[in-house]
Amino acid sequence: MEYILLKAYDNYISAHIAMGRLQQEGVICWLKDEYTVTVDPILTNAVGGIKLMVARQDAKFAKELLDRERREHQALSPCPNCGSVNVELVSTPRKASNWMSAIIAFFFTAYAPPVDMVYHCFDCNFEFEMPPLELKE
Repeated sequence: MEYILLKAYDNYISAHIAMGRLQQEGVICWLKDEYTVTVDPILTNAVGGIKLMVARQDAKFAKELLDRERREHQALSPCPNCGSVNVELVSTPRKASNWMSAIIAFFFTAYAPPVDMVYHCFDCNFEFEMPPLELKE
């Protein structure tokens, strides 16, 4: 059976959630380079992240499923500034703590420090800590 790369992830949690969702729908898939990235996160960019590999015949369905799930998730956390759903969770260079962590890690440690994540709106460039908590019916 031939497998193709569907998506790459920088952490095993997101990769396993996506793989589990696809397997729940009967898609044949597996994670490539999971152990390398999990054991040594500094190598994430070098190996191209954790790769979600799917059987070629399931690729179109799998892509559509993951895209639909991403859109549904984004609709739950619109930008509080402009209302756009073009929002993603990203690390931000605007926080001093991210710069300090990087500098300290570079000089004194051998591992990648955790970074602060924020939600970033790609339409108005507004960044916010947590999406507003609203109960959707």
